[in-house]
Amino acid sequence: MIEEVLPAPHVAVEAFGDPREPWPLFAEEERCVAGAVPGRRREFATTRACARAALARLGETPGPIPRGPRGAPVWPRSTVGSMTHCDGYRAAVVARSDAVLAVGLDAEPHLPLGSQGVLRMVLVPQERAHLTALAVSDPDVCWDRLLFSAKESVYKAWSSLTGSWLGFEEATVTVDVPAGAFTAVLARPARLAEGLRVTRFRGRWAVRRGLLLTAVSLPRTSPDLRPRRLPARGTD
Repeated sequence: MIEEVLPAPHVAVEAFGDPREPWPLFAEEERCVAGAVPGRRREFATTRACARAALARLGETPGPIPRGPRGAPVWPRSTVGSMTHCDGYRAAVVARSDAVLAVGLDAEPHLPLGSQGVLRMVLVPQERAHLTALAVSDPDVCWDRLLFSAKESVYKAWSSLTGSWLGFEEATVTVDVPAGAFTAVLARPARLAEGLRVTRFRGRWAVRRGLLLTAVSLPRTSPDLRPRRLPARGTD
């Protein structure tokens, strides 16, 4: 399923549920779920096991994947990655950082998002108008949930690049239904250490087995990478 939205050079591993006995964790990871209920610990451990299996395919030695200051996973040097989990599904994707700058992955149950209040919080007016056209194109897809998931994927990629927060209102998502793709235009660019900026993310989506999956990736060859704009020089 995941290969549909993140082909090579990404490496992905997914699991549809947890084993009866949780996967072993490193000490740094154990601290992340200290006091958690058993179900949460199994979910956490399976997702980490998926991540380690994906990293092994890149030739990485198994090691801990702790949480950073904002709760995002801390990946081994020279790699980037993203994890996701929802009821009955866990997954992780990784890539070499010399090929991919950032990746974001999100899985959701394929169900409507909820109330109008939730929609107003998550979607900007342009997206709420976009929902009408999307519903006509394919009424069997929960488009509100898809837009939410796309923004979650964008946030994960943004956060890994900037280490900062991105609000729902700061990304506007447009879906290309026939292509199974979407574009997220950012209200403010992500400014990278390499002297580059990113003003949009491009992603893909799929609906399978009662699940909705979205992902974005920023390859180093992406046309969306632009030089930072330098401030105008003074006249003094």
